[in-house]
Amino acid sequence: MRSTAMRTRLAAAAATAGIVVLAGCSSSGSSDNASASSCEPAKGKVTLQYWNTVPGMDKVVDLWNKQHPNIQVETKNISNDQYGTLGNALKADKAPDLAQVGYDELPNLRTQSAFVDASACKAATAAESKFVPWTWSQTSFGGTGVFAIPQDTGPMALYVRSDLFKKYGVAVPTTWDEYATAAEKLHKADPNLDITFFDPNNAEWFNGLLWQNDAKMYGYSGDKWQVSVDSAQSRQVADYWQKLVSEKVVRTDLAHGSTQMYAAYQKDQIATYVGAAWGYSMFRDNLPKQAGKWSIVPMPTWGANGSSGDWGGSTVAFMKGGKHLYESVEFNTWLNTDPDALALENKLGGLYPAATAGLDLPALKQGVPYYNNEKIFDVFADASRKIDTSFAWGPTQKTVNLALQDALAKSAAGGGTLTDALETAQAAALKSMKDQAIPATAGK
Repeated sequence: MRSTAMRTRLAAAAATAGIVVLAGCSSSGSSDNASASSCEPAKGKVTLQYWNTVPGMDKVVDLWNKQHPNIQVETKNISNDQYGTLGNALKADKAPDLAQVGYDELPNLRTQSAFVDASACKAATAAESKFVPWTWSQTSFGGTGVFAIPQDTGPMALYVRSDLFKKYGVAVPTTWDEYATAAEKLHKADPNLDITFFDPNNAEWFNGLLWQNDAKMYGYSGDKWQVSVDSAQSRQVADYWQKLVSEKVVRTDLAHGSTQMYAAYQKDQIATYVGAAWGYSMFRDNLPKQAGKWSIVPMPTWGANGSSGDWGGSTVAFMKGGKHLYESVEFNTWLNTDPDALALENKLGGLYPAATAGLDLPALKQGVPYYNNEKIFDVFADASRKIDTSFAWGPTQKTVNLALQDALAKSAAGGGTLTDALETAQAAALKSMKDQAIPATAGK
């Protein structure tokens, strides 16, 4: 995700380190106890199981299998129900050796003892220098082990139908104030045209908007989690989007990635998309007839605040129950650092690599034909330098996201406001931590 020039702040490590203390509060115990005692290679041929949600990952695995006859990998796509499938497998003691896990899900699964610590393998600990610092801090929980290898990240930007902006004489916005003005102008020029859509069932996307405005959803100090989901910075974001929703200049009836969403874009009913780096292939592959009509520009900013946000990104975690740690580390590090593997993952799956070497891939240095041959990855590289690296996820993030989505959906349907949804999510965060005996208090 980020360029080699990026520098991280130590606060991320401090926040994630707090998870280590709290993991033992889970009824299932701490995953630290799952540390492998050794990292010895197996005698003979080994077959690993790797579950993921990335399109084309089977082709990447084929490349590995051709080059490594004694360490074969079988891949399974679990995109239909990623965490439900993983959860059921863990309960049945049938988890794969390796699985794709989002950064925001790592703390939650850590409290369920879902991972094994691969730090007994020298190749695992040596891989740290190959990744963007903030990603490694999250996968190592502040340097207490190696529970996953970073795979990709999601720096955010603004996808723009430049032809529609030009048609109606509207300037491409650089700030959120300008974005709201552009929304009004576009809708006035064509009542069937909205500037974007607000998906109330996508908490991860909304979290990315909060992240951009330096909204600290969680912190850790005094042996307690500080929960600040409902902060002043978060309310500024919620109030802003509430106004656009109330003025009916954004759609609220579309789900991200749905057939209906693509149909709306195809019919020229939506002019922009606030999205992450991995979304570039989504438009390319699903809206081929709009090639040359899209540009990617920096995400609108909050006044003088030039920060960007991150939406998504994943890791490849070492799952509890894996019997071949040495081989898992060999494949995992190759998968996420090898130039040929990274190139295929970017081309087929749209992944924006977390490995610093990934930013030197030829594909990320060239113009992209679908986007007017613009060097769109330069935009994402610049965005990644401007992400608040002290942002941390809470240990019950999944519960909070579900509560937030439910409240956002009710708000979008007229049952309260988006700001009310923040209050609901804050209460859910505190309750879920209390239920798990995780020390927490309301932050500012």
